[in-house]
Amino acid sequence: MKDFIKIHENDNVIVALRDLHAGERLDMGVALTVLQEIPAGHKMAVRDLAAGEDIIKYGFRIGTAREEIKSGSWVHTHNIETALGDLLEYTYEPAAEEIKSTEAAAFLGFNRPDGKVGVRNEVWIVPTVGCVNSIAAAMAKAANRMVHGSVEEVVAFPHPYGCSQMGDDQEHTRTILADLINHPNAGGVLVLGLGCENSNIGELKKYIGKYDEKRVKFLVCQEVEDEMEAGAGLLKELIDYAASFEREKISASRLIIGMKCGGSDGFSGITANPLVGRFSDILIAKGGTTILTEVPEMFGAETLLMNRCDNRELFDQTVRLINDFKQYFKDNHQTIYENPSPGNKKGGISTLEDKSLGCTQKSGSAPVKGVLSYGEQVKTPGLNLLSAPGNDLVASTALAASGAHIVLFTTGRGTPFASPVPTVKISSNTSLANKKKNWIDFNAGVLTEDAELDKMGQKLFDYVIEVASGRKVCSEEVGFHDMAIFKQGVTL
Repeated sequence: MKDFIKIHENDNVIVALRDLHAGERLDMGVALTVLQEIPAGHKMAVRDLAAGEDIIKYGFRIGTAREEIKSGSWVHTHNIETALGDLLEYTYEPAAEEIKSTEAAAFLGFNRPDGKVGVRNEVWIVPTVGCVNSIAAAMAKAANRMVHGSVEEVVAFPHPYGCSQMGDDQEHTRTILADLINHPNAGGVLVLGLGCENSNIGELKKYIGKYDEKRVKFLVCQEVEDEMEAGAGLLKELIDYAASFEREKISASRLIIGMKCGGSDGFSGITANPLVGRFSDILIAKGGTTILTEVPEMFGAETLLMNRCDNRELFDQTVRLINDFKQYFKDNHQTIYENPSPGNKKGGISTLEDKSLGCTQKSGSAPVKGVLSYGEQVKTPGLNLLSAPGNDLVASTALAASGAHIVLFTTGRGTPFASPVPTVKISSNTSLANKKKNWIDFNAGVLTEDAELDKMGQKLFDYVIEVASGRKVCSEEVGFHDMAIFKQGVTL
């Protein structure tokens, strides 16, 4: 294993791949003495830096020096600060190159009558309002005793919304719930209402649109004497219907994969995120679709995505995507660059630019083909950008709502959460993968141990095909299914 990595030839910092100790001498063509303890994943200056000078990592500025920094010194939050501004104007400088098509691949999935495909055959219970969350959970627990055939599980998705909301906040809740109801990973769906909520079943049907009455059933708890008994009957019908589907060979070009990171560390931008980027390029080369989200973690690296937009219209949409999210911070009187998190900093990420330049590597090198608003369904194959915050549960739910069959989630710190769809946890370092085998599905840390990115990218692609064909990820093995809606407005 190497002691450090210099990511780009123009960088004036290196990243420690192990703990570096004061007095050590590193061979960088010329000997360089480490002046102080530098934890693994953190940065060290490779030459003297003047106060106010740009700190360069990934070949781009990640901030400026607060003070003079000597060669061999630790570079982190104590001596570097963000150089980002607020709302900006951008110039379109196209730099996109099409990904060349490669040989076809396939997975074993479920063809749905509406033309969609799924990678799971579950029955979902979607509450219209938080008041019936406990009933939904109790129904799912009881109904799992009736599961048979190709049906994998009955899952409830509790949430605290659906009432006492106003304006766009309420609209977004209805849109996300409708997206989940229409998701092809669900072979059957029970929409569970209370009866007096703002987002009642009658209202929600306007958002659901045309639906298969054999696949989607509705129950208003206030309208029946025993909701558990009524729910059990409807769930039996849904389970029997979903059991009529069997896995079939389906082109990988039909796959839609969401990409997200959380609990990032100094290795994330070196291992896990570039690996997901390589996966994205492989899938897109086979005609598939990927979705990148968490807009606040594009700040500082947004021009790299803007210049990969396929045309001027997409560029303009991406500019609005970025600046509208910045305005959201300003409208709520919050600091735009209140990032990275304490865990990020402990792992070696110093500024938002540092985080964003690592985060956006999940996008690979493909052109941007679509820009989606929150809750909007993906329409265009290839790389898409989705408006959603950085919060892990909210962003992962947003990816599922936009049509992702699976979410690839990179992490340097580790997390057990799930989302409405299979959520593959990819560790940025081997230590985490070894420590949390019950959380981590795929180890990208081997990329610091001489593994090749191209080979690992193909290995991850093969693993995702297995997951799409029914292999359970860690969070599914223990029965975790989470969802969260982006709360943006007043609660009455």
